[in-house]
Amino acid sequence: MRVGYTSVAESDDVEMHVLPLGHDNASRRSLTGAGTIAALATRGGAELMQQCPRLAELLAQLRAALVAQRADAPTTLIRVDQLDADERGLLGDILGEGEVSGIVALPDRRVAQIQESVLAGLWRVRIEGEAGQLALDYLEIGTIPEIVARAAQDFPAAEIAISEAPAGAMNVMPVLAEIRQRMAAHRASAPSHVINFTLLPMSEADMAHLASTLGNGPIQLYSRGYGSCRVLATGARHVWSVQFLNAMETPILDTIEIGDVPAAVRAADEDFQDSAERLGEIIEAYFA
Repeated sequence: MRVGYTSVAESDDVEMHVLPLGHDNASRRSLTGAGTIAALATRGGAELMQQCPRLAELLAQLRAALVAQRADAPTTLIRVDQLDADERGLLGDILGEGEVSGIVALPDRRVAQIQESVLAGLWRVRIEGEAGQLALDYLEIGTIPEIVARAAQDFPAAEIAISEAPAGAMNVMPVLAEIRQRMAAHRASAPSHVINFTLLPMSEADMAHLASTLGNGPIQLYSRGYGSCRVLATGARHVWSVQFLNAMETPILDTIEIGDVPAAVRAADEDFQDSAERLGEIIEAYFA
């Protein structure tokens, strides 16, 4: 089911694309962080420390925060506005672009861009300001940026209104009843409930009625992990469209999840520890 948040003529809807911008752009940095090594290898540790003292301090701060972070703990925000342009550029090379990216529509009609770094659990968040100018740019360590979790909780409706079944409907009405019941029963941190449309017969009328009933949400996330995954918030609280895609971007597993932000786009405890070790190796090799 594609329930992407899109603009509608003569409407106040925020314009968002079905997939995050640039998710399939061939010019994106390597997931392996090879660009990081190439950028750093041309400079010695003493040179980097002299030219980028604030960046060296920031990296040590990031490593300490990753060591301390846990999946069930609040996220840690770290500002980058103290860095000059060169340091920001080098920070971008070090962070690279990891598996998960996305966008969040904010209530004031601005858009937040979310990008996980090659260090899983370390995110970069950019929020546009007036006339598309960058207003905020910060790093965040946690399972998912707080702006995503808050938008998922605050924007969508707490209940859904179920209208009469359309002509040609097969299973949409019991599915909607199940969704409504699971929405009401869900509690934070509880396991998600999954409805698998790959195994459940649903007609075109079913899917159209389901999409119109749930509506569009403010969050779109895309993961390029072991397999591509598209995660879209619907207009119903705790209800997500989660699709796993093949190489042709065709859904091979189409589901609805009722719960917190889906695990497919969240970092886990082991990610923080692995990322802390990787960042420690970079610091030791290039900033010591």
